[in-house]
Parts: sequence; structure tokens; C-alpha cells
Amino acid sequence: MKFLVFLGTVRDSTPPRPARLGERVAKACIECLTDRFGDNEFELVDALDYPLDTVFKPHFSYSKKQVPAALNQLAKKIQDSDGYIMISPEYNHSMSPALTNLLNHFGSSLFSYKPSAIVTYSAGQWGGMRAAVGLRSFLSELGCLSVSSMIHVPKAQDVFTEAGEMKEGQVESAWFDYFSQTFSQLVWWAEATHQHRTKVDPHTINKTFKTTPAERNAPS
Repeated sequence: MKFLVFLGTVRDSTPPRPARLGERVAKACIECLTDRFGDNEFELVDALDYPLDTVFKPHFSYSKKQVPAALNQLAKKIQDSDGYIMISPEYNHSMSPALTNLLNHFGSSLFSYKPSAIVTYSAGQWGGMRAAVGLRSFLSELGCLSVSSMIHVPKAQDVFTEAGEMKEGQVESAWFDYFSQTFSQLVWWAEATHQHRTKVDPHTINKTFKTTPAERNAPS
């Protein structure tokens, strides 16, 4: 199966150092996923690699001839994937605006009927857990419901090196066991939904609205 790992931060300079703390977390997650669930494919989607226009315009609002190539390629990857890992810092007790902005470019029909997993981190003691609360609701609206277990990494700069490896005094197996509580749920649900989609196309049961969200309103 195929999974996308979204890194939802575009900071390249910030106090406290290091600048891109999320990159360390993402590398560690992918290392764990490859080590523990290596029969599957995992690809990093870094929000920093997608410079987006100042005026927000989602992928589905473009004509087919005008849609930016990068957004088109990412839309295809989202559609072809079986599950998602969302990695976010916490901004003002909420999820990363960079992650929100990137995901909002794509319709829920690309994400729906597949599972997701939430990973948050911080330089402080809470590990971004308050961001995870809002992220769970956000992912539900996209249709990729998050699994019940979540990953929170407090003081991530003291846990991981810039290469995403464990710092001295940290036990890799203990961290990977912790990560795997969430990732094992994700892989299990992804396998279940993958198998059922081969039997029943969910989009033939509940059709995606094409013109206006009012298409899913209650009768007036």
C-alpha cells in the first residue's frame, strides 16, 4: 500500500533553534515506518516544497489546462494513496496554518474513505497535543478519519538529531514502539479500506458534489 507523510511546517528560521524541528520528526517517523512496516511505500510531502500563490485558489478551481503542475501531481498522489500521516506543530493551540493551507487545495473526494494518523510535536512540554484536537476534526471533514491513537513528541529537539536519529540517551526501540501504537492502527485500517474499495467503489454510494456544497443539504 501507499502512504503519504505530510510535513506541515514551512519555517526555515525561528527561535528556538533548530529551525525545522518538524523535519527531524518526519525523518524519524519515516524511519520507523520503513523499519516496522516496510512492505508498504511511504513518501514525504513537505509543505515547503509547494510555494503557493498569495491569493488562495484550490486545485479543483482551476481549469484542467491551467492547474499548476505541482498541485496536479500531488492531487494524483493523494488519490492513489491508501492512507496519510499528518505531522504538525502547534500554533496558538491549533494545527499548523501551512498544513491547513496545503490540504485545503484538494477536495475531500481525494482523501475520503481512507484512514489517517496524527503526529504533533513541540519544543516545549506538551508535544503539540492541542493542535491534534483540531486536526482530528479537520481530517474528519476531509473524509480521512484519524485512528484513535496519536503521537505527541514534546521537546523534540532533545530527542532527535537533524538526521532524525535518536540523540544520546534516547532509546530508539522505545520510541518506535510508541510510534507503532499509532502506525499499526493506520496500516490495519488502510488494509481494510483498501480491500473493500476493490469490491465496492464508495463514490458510487455517496456521490461527490460537483457544483455546490448545497448538493448535500437536507431537503427544504
